[in-house]
Amino acid sequence: MRVLLVEDDDGVAEALVEVLSAHGHSLTRVARGSDALIAHREADLVLLDLGLPDGDGMDVLRKLRQVADTPVVVLTARGDERSVVRGLRLGADDYLVKPVRLAELLARMDVVTRRATLRVTAGESAQDDLIRVADVDIDIRARVVTVGGEPVSLTAKEFDLLAALAARAGAAVSRQQLMDEVWGDAFVAVSRSLDVHMTQLRAKLGRPGLLTTIRGFGYRLEV
Repeated sequence: MRVLLVEDDDGVAEALVEVLSAHGHSLTRVARGSDALIAHREADLVLLDLGLPDGDGMDVLRKLRQVADTPVVVLTARGDERSVVRGLRLGADDYLVKPVRLAELLARMDVVTRRATLRVTAGESAQDDLIRVADVDIDIRARVVTVGGEPVSLTAKEFDLLAALAARAGAAVSRQQLMDEVWGDAFVAVSRSLDVHMTQLRAKLGRPGLLTTIRGFGYRLEV
């Protein structure tokens, strides 16, 4: 795949370019966030460091999400919970803390891009494009959500979670099933990401009681 590496450390960048190229990926490396906001148009995946010379990588992530759904994997030394949660809320598809094992990085890249491909395929082939639950309308093809007629801005992951629950409205959906469908795996490491995205989704929809937590199992979209 075409990978945009946003990394200001020359040593780290050279090592990643060498290793990922050896595994068949086409790498473009930039060191500045401003360059990433231009170069992302030609990428299938963005690997984003947060400590950039011209600003915080979180700001780059936020701006990317305003203009594109390109999968973004944050690859950084910041491992504190606040940074992880903020990165996920801003729309990162995954968040990895350096140093990361090569096998895990490759696997996460594959999962993220596979999910992005499935989203596009599902949108193109969906026969039932519009799902309505109460006053919440979910347009699967356009990936647009309105609440009470007003548009609601969701990240890619938030939309995928809502769509997965809406497809089974009224039925309980397990955490494992949601993690499999939205992240491509059900590893324990993903569990916190699910909780963060569900909390953010509830806040954005502003409909208390619409998304119910089933303790010890998962979630249900009420009808």
